[in-house]
Amino acid sequence: MILRRASLADVGEIGRLHHRTMRTSLPFLPDLHTAAETEGFIANVLMPACELWVAEGQGRILGYIAFKPGWIDQLYVAPEAQGRGVGPDLLAKALADGSERRLWTFQKNARARAFYEQRGFQIETMTDGQDNEEREPDVLYVWRGENPAS
Repeated sequence: MILRRASLADVGEIGRLHHRTMRTSLPFLPDLHTAAETEGFIANVLMPACELWVAEGQGRILGYIAFKPGWIDQLYVAPEAQGRGVGPDLLAKALADGSERRLWTFQKNARARAFYEQRGFQIETMTDGQDNEEREPDVLYVWRGENPAS
């Protein structure tokens, strides 16, 4: 498996991976966007705002992470690649500079919550979901980095 910076040529594959992973790993969420809409979001919103990296193996993208100063915006791993080190490698890329990062996940996403908590993320706040598109209770995590302030 290799990690590399994503290119516009990857958008279709990333969008399909994202859409499929949402349906498989987060079945409690409403299906709000098509794969094509997701691809547009990745190309026109996520890529300009974030560093976007992919994990590639066996000639295909196994997962991706999008991050920017202070935030991890997305981390998705193909269902068939989960539990094989893809997520930890992608997360390590985003945390490599040691600076504080925050991220949102859904309260019902027990696997993601355990994953982040095992890697030092701490709950900052929990919400009732009224401010997210899915209207699903979520949780804001913070990772204080190697040298937390305060």
